[in-house]
Amino acid sequence: MNRRAFITLLGAAAAWPLAARAQQAERVRRIGLLMGVADDREGQARVTALKQGLQELGWTDGRDIQIETRFGEADIGRIRTDAAELVALAPDVIVGQTTPVIRALRQATSSIPIVMAAVNDPVEQGFVSSLAHPAGNITGFMFIDFQMVGKWLEMLKEVAPGVSRAVLMFNPDTAPHYYVYLRSFEAEPRSVAIEVTAAPVRDTAEIEAAFAKLGREPGGGLIVAPDAFTIVHQAGAAAPIAGRLQPSDIRCKVP
Repeated sequence: MNRRAFITLLGAAAAWPLAARAQQAERVRRIGLLMGVADDREGQARVTALKQGLQELGWTDGRDIQIETRFGEADIGRIRTDAAELVALAPDVIVGQTTPVIRALRQATSSIPIVMAAVNDPVEQGFVSSLAHPAGNITGFMFIDFQMVGKWLEMLKEVAPGVSRAVLMFNPDTAPHYYVYLRSFEAEPRSVAIEVTAAPVRDTAEIEAAFAKLGREPGGGLIVAPDAFTIVHQAGAAAPIAGRLQPSDIRCKVP
């Protein structure tokens, strides 16, 4: 199924002939929506934007469409359960956010159209054949241009010139594409001179242990891979940093 089919299902009804739209109006369309985190402001903003965009195209939730929303909360088991529930409802299309969500939806159905959002490297993860021609029943948007990932090291060095080593913190269950980050860092010019190591974490205790290890020697920096797990645990991850930072440790250069 190509992109045009997905876009049509998501609300490009304005381009349909009036007679066809009159026939479609007889049935309420159902959209499944599976998000990564419930209390994430950015995630909530995406839900609001989706509803507003559909309404601008003439589709109103509760009137001619019904949106079934689930939040996986970075829990792999819960995400799989939610994916199965949405597929069982037989919606016309499913919108999924984050890599674990799309993986679960892909395993749950090969026929219902899926639109992905906030997913990293969908080609290498096997979600689509290519960005230009996704094929299958999945299409959507990439979250990060990995050509820019290496620039994170340059920014870290600019903010804190004394940094000589850094750790990439990630949950391998919710960010299985972490190797792409590491590969991007390795491709950076030697002039950046920051050694990056992996710090896989799966719970609060492992986050605290990673911070303790990072703080034993000077010149350390931290890069947190963006995914549902790190969003859920961002308060716990920020606490050790806030407890150690002094005003003189924080520098920012404005272009």
